[in-house]
Amino acid sequence: MLILFNKPFNVLSQFTDKGNEGSDRQTLSDYIDVPRVYAAGRLDRDSEGLLLLTDDGKLQNRIASPKNKMPKTYWVQVEGIPDDAALNALGAGVTLKDGKTRPAKARRMEEPAGLWPRTPPVRFRKSVPDSWLELTITEGRNRQVRRMTAAVGHPTLRLIRYSVGKWSIDGLETGTYRSE
Repeated sequence: MLILFNKPFNVLSQFTDKGNEGSDRQTLSDYIDVPRVYAAGRLDRDSEGLLLLTDDGKLQNRIASPKNKMPKTYWVQVEGIPDDAALNALGAGVTLKDGKTRPAKARRMEEPAGLWPRTPPVRFRKSVPDSWLELTITEGRNRQVRRMTAAVGHPTLRLIRYSVGKWSIDGLETGTYRSE
């Protein structure tokens, strides 16, 4: 079984919030009532979009293991308007504290059509424009996309994972899922 879930902002990518008794943080169990499925990979609490869950260990490994280099595409709202040099740097790979990233595909894009509002909304600064990028990576380091955009001078304001491999959030409202 494979579940495609459009994870909302501020939801943990796990079914329980162990160690935080009394916490009111939302988890996958607030949205998904399917037994014995586990997230294939992670999506940070402050990120949104596609999270794949499965009960198949081999599929989970194929999706999540860095050695398989499964492409993950993100829609990234950033501070400022990246120029060609910033896009080329993302494309070539960016040097981070934990080493150079693999080459990525990066392009400017319009704000995604039909994008749901984020709660709470992104904080905007009137003096600094923002723009959207589509960024495809083939690895999954901790907070990698955010660190990559910051490294080229454009901090991430909003991060939405659009797709993993052949699966995407097309047709999935935020907070909903479907089985495949």
